[in-house]
Amino acid sequence: LGAARGDVVVFLDPGGWLDTPPADQSLVNQSLTFIGLLPANSGEHLIKRVIGLPGDTVKCCDSEGRLLVNNQPIDETEYLFNGDQPSSDEFTVEVPPDRVWVMGDHRSVSRDSRYHGNGGDLSAGAVPLENVVGRAFLVSWPLENLNWLGRPETTFDGVGGLDGVK
Repeated sequence: LGAARGDVVVFLDPGGWLDTPPADQSLVNQSLTFIGLLPANSGEHLIKRVIGLPGDTVKCCDSEGRLLVNNQPIDETEYLFNGDQPSSDEFTVEVPPDRVWVMGDHRSVSRDSRYHGNGGDLSAGAVPLENVVGRAFLVSWPLENLNWLGRPETTFDGVGGLDGVK
């Protein structure tokens, strides 16, 4: 399994991201698991967008408020929640080997890689690749939000580094 910048990935909680232990699954969740729309133990999984790959430097933000990946500003308007800014917190992080930097699309309420550093070491918030279990491709619930999740076509053009990792 691999990941590329812009992918929305499902990953196993690397430790401490989820505040509560998984609850028993409802009949709806059990049904969605049975048909393959939810992973078997979805209560232990999270979903976020890959912003940085191993070796990338991710920084917030330039003078126009855009994230920078390897010193290249990226335009996230295609997927960023309407009204959210790329980050309200300034940071600079180099993504460690065998990890990815993930951020939610609804940044103002997302507890993503930015919030899971260890005592100021932001790189600790990067998710181990071994925890990535799949790529999300569909928003299926609630039904009024039914939509395909694709990789943005041009957002990460020109950032260099790896194209993706396995």
